[in-house]
Amino acid sequence: MPRHANLAEALRERARDGGAGTVALAHPDGNGGERRISYAELDARAGAVAAWLRGRDAAGRRVLVVMDPGPHIAAALLGCLYAGAVAVPVPAPTASRTAAERTAAIARDATVDLVLTETAHASEISRRLSLVGRADLTCLPVDRLPPDHAAHVDHAADRAAGHAAARAADGPAPPARTGPDSLALLAYDSGPATAPRGARLTHGNLLAAMHSLRATLGTGPRSRIGGWLPRRHTPGLIGQVLHPLWLGATAVPLPPRPFRTDPAAWLRAISRHGITETVAPDTHFARCAALTADEQPAGLDLSRWRTALNAGEPVSPATMAAFARRYTAAGLRPGTLVAGYAPAEGAPLLIAEGRVPVSGAEFGVVDPLTCRPLPEGAAGEIWARGAAIATGHWGRPLDTAPRFAARSADGPGGFLRTGDLGLAADGGIHMTGRVHDGLLVDGITLHPQDIERELLGCGRALGSARVFCAGPGAGPLIVVQEVRTASAARTGLPRLAARIRARVAEEFGVTTGAVLLVRPGTVRRDGAVKVRRGVLREWYLRGELRALHAEYAPGPTEPCRGGAA
Repeated sequence: MPRHANLAEALRERARDGGAGTVALAHPDGNGGERRISYAELDARAGAVAAWLRGRDAAGRRVLVVMDPGPHIAAALLGCLYAGAVAVPVPAPTASRTAAERTAAIARDATVDLVLTETAHASEISRRLSLVGRADLTCLPVDRLPPDHAAHVDHAADRAAGHAAARAADGPAPPARTGPDSLALLAYDSGPATAPRGARLTHGNLLAAMHSLRATLGTGPRSRIGGWLPRRHTPGLIGQVLHPLWLGATAVPLPPRPFRTDPAAWLRAISRHGITETVAPDTHFARCAALTADEQPAGLDLSRWRTALNAGEPVSPATMAAFARRYTAAGLRPGTLVAGYAPAEGAPLLIAEGRVPVSGAEFGVVDPLTCRPLPEGAAGEIWARGAAIATGHWGRPLDTAPRFAARSADGPGGFLRTGDLGLAADGGIHMTGRVHDGLLVDGITLHPQDIERELLGCGRALGSARVFCAGPGAGPLIVVQEVRTASAARTGLPRLAARIRARVAEEFGVTTGAVLLVRPGTVRRDGAVKVRRGVLREWYLRGELRALHAEYAPGPTEPCRGGAA
């Protein structure tokens, strides 16, 4: 593929080459069909957004993109790239108070100047931004913008400058002149809701990511790339929206609900829409493998599936084997299911076992305390460097050098400290958990303090809580929750556990592996000091947590029993 100065030029070229006859987006319509948008239509819509942004001098400024994972998010992202603006994607408003708090914090941290959204969310996002002192932000519902808006705006500007004839011959304005080092995107994949951190991704980072994704996934112009990964995270946003458009292929964006929680619906979508490449976490493949014969969708055809990358959390060999056994009869071909690794933050980069190595990318495992490289088979922190790695965190120069330009004890520098635990084996990288407090649940990075704070509002009978993963920073989410209730009220404990599960699902979009309701003093000792999460996790794994009431999801293995409290 030819070289381009920036991703916008490459995307515009694909749009012009594809024209009206090539499908850029195939969005499921909820009735088993799909709404198809051609490259010509997408380019017109993106051009209209770009014209609106240029009219507000948006080049180099941050633009909050508040969208559902539907047909409009691609037009908004491309419009930002065409105009030279910096996209700051966040999820559309929901009932989640934590998500609302996070969006407000991102708007403050990024000092956004404009907002792109949809009509369905415009009033609510404006209301929420006004509550945090940003009522001044101009908000555009992208779906209200006519596709020919670009032509009207550009012709009006040219008439004012006396160049209408030239513009009429040349078409809409070309993409803004940006170089490889120009900022393209702020990806807020990390940090708690009250203090999110945005990774700085340049046009050069994005172009490098396109090439690495093509090598890892084996994608091409005939690919139909889709999945439900969150569009605010780099694997979902870049891998499943921008990457297929860069290829001249078709993007099939699936909404997170119901596909994240309903494995049968996800498999039906893979079959029905002919998806050829996708990425999902190990827990999702495990749920699919655990479907009974009655639960498995009838008439499933997975023969068109070429790459199913299991990445985003530790990969279980048992999951890989069980999934392959279960779906070979449905057409799953040998080699389609591949174990891989994707850094939790800071890099839109994937690697896969047995696939072409990513050119220019380097991975290593390092002792997180001494920064000394470790030999194969030894567990440590995964470090990565390459052209797709983010350049740092927005507005946080002090943490950029130690985090994004780390230097190992034997000399080489320029590494991203991913915060992921893992080991090198057989020429690949195998993730085993997280170094720090961040939790990987269902492939989503969560922050325990956000969940623990949310549970405080679950009912007056509930006291302090601690949450952790069954594995070292990854795996099923475990909730240990103190209850202020007498023995006579134990009949109400199942309802409290159900309320906790529902709150976690609603606020954070993940399932809960286990809920343990415990006596006061288990989590918070002497009324002040909370027991460390790591200590509670060890007690849980050894079966030493004595619970008033305990519930376990079907997936995770129960620990040794500690008896009733």
